[in-house]
Amino acid sequence: MLDVRRLRLLRELARRGTIAAVAEALSFSPSAVSQQLSVLEREAGLPLLERTGRTVRLTPAAQNLVRHADAVLERLERADADLAEARGGLAGALRIGAFPTATRAIVPAALVHLARRHPGLEPMVSETDPAAVAHALRAGDLDVALVHEYDLVPEPPEPGLATRPLYGEAMYLATPVAPAPMPVSAPADAVPVHPAPTDPGAPTAGGPGQDAVLRAHRDDPWITATPGTLCHAMTVRACRAAGFTPRVRHQVDEFATVLALVAVGQGVAVVPQLGVTGPAGPAVSLVRLRMERRTKIAFRGGAGAHPAVAAFTAALRAAVPPDLAAARAEA
Repeated sequence: MLDVRRLRLLRELARRGTIAAVAEALSFSPSAVSQQLSVLEREAGLPLLERTGRTVRLTPAAQNLVRHADAVLERLERADADLAEARGGLAGALRIGAFPTATRAIVPAALVHLARRHPGLEPMVSETDPAAVAHALRAGDLDVALVHEYDLVPEPPEPGLATRPLYGEAMYLATPVAPAPMPVSAPADAVPVHPAPTDPGAPTAGGPGQDAVLRAHRDDPWITATPGTLCHAMTVRACRAAGFTPRVRHQVDEFATVLALVAVGQGVAVVPQLGVTGPAGPAVSLVRLRMERRTKIAFRGGAGAHPAVAAFTAALRAAVPPDLAAARAEA
């Protein structure tokens, strides 16, 4: 009989690529992972790994076994959900991953909603970049998480995971507002007047297309998120679709800081609606783009029916601000 825990190790090896990465993710030693995989090979009765020096590669039989492991682990998640439903009365830890803007704008209200209905649950929130969510869910470090995707950076399929749509939000190009020229007769201590920024909630109708808006700033310095994040890839791909590669000056993940840098003329940036915390200020102009960022709820396959996950999903939906485009479809 194949051991489910060893099947999980094999699946993680297929996703992460090296025994060292599996060991680090699951808090094992590399030798312990190797030993367990060797036992799994004996249980299977045929080679599962091809070892070449320090690297290993899954055999065709192992790759097929990983597909079965996905199905087995999903059924176990469903079984756990059924047991939780039978026990009744939600209690215990619920480990939640969320990216920073959602952590600030959506999660607090969702936690209040959750506490009112299920006081026995203990939600534990960790800020997690969407790119790291899949590994954290599969490793059991998270139970549920918020992830996002952009029009130009679609969410890659993640075996063993499932998602449900939550909301969509507009995207804006943030640029510094040049000071108005001072009248010749103005006193030396006069304060310059800036034009009002574009209202983030009201896109300009009939304006230039997105490519033209971005291309107008091809020679400006740009502010992007750090490389490896979806936000960084979104800005770079949007600019390349407009016919240029952005000249990146600053790499910052926190959108309030990004807008502060834009305000003092340090560059231009693409920011999501939830990244605009209140009025952007008179020194920043916001122009709505055609892109959208879509946020989804992610969990392990089969765990969507778990009462705790379902309760948090309902709390999140209740917490979505009315000015965001609510998700139309249920996964």
